Amino acid sequence: MKILVLNGPNLRLLGQREPGIYGEGTLADAEALAVTAGKQLGAHVDCFQSDIEGELVKKIGEARGVYDGIVINPAAYTHTSIALRDAIAAVEIPTVELHISNTHKREAFRHVSYTAPVCMAQLQGFGIQGYSLAVAGLIAHLQCTKK
Repeated sequence: MKILVLNGPNLRLLGQREPGIYGEGTLADAEALAVTAGKQLGAHVDCFQSDIEGELVKKIGEARGVYDGIVINPAAYTHTSIALRDAIAAVEIPTVELHISNTHKREAFRHVSYTAPVCMAQLQGFGIQGYSLAVAGLIAHLQCTKK
């Protein structure tokens, strides 16, 4: 089983950017949690981060036939990107939308997600620990659907 973890804009700044909201863990820490969770559950996890919307769209498009599932933290693109929404819908790969913070406890513009309606689940508010939770939940879903 193969899982792709995608991270959107500014997530490379984790640990430095607004630690009161996002914590002190780095993107490398978050990705390590995802990879470790995958290994413990018998899955291979690849991670990719970009500040560029088109690069994320391209990775999603290339995932078909390669990955069984996707975990995506679209970051600010959550609230703006029809392109990411359409890419997720097009590949028909089970996808979990992930957020480090609880977006519903933040500014009103963060309450709307363009990507959530085409994802099988949304997980938020657990800090970077959400990366391991999202991977574990996705793997459990994939195992149930393969039976």
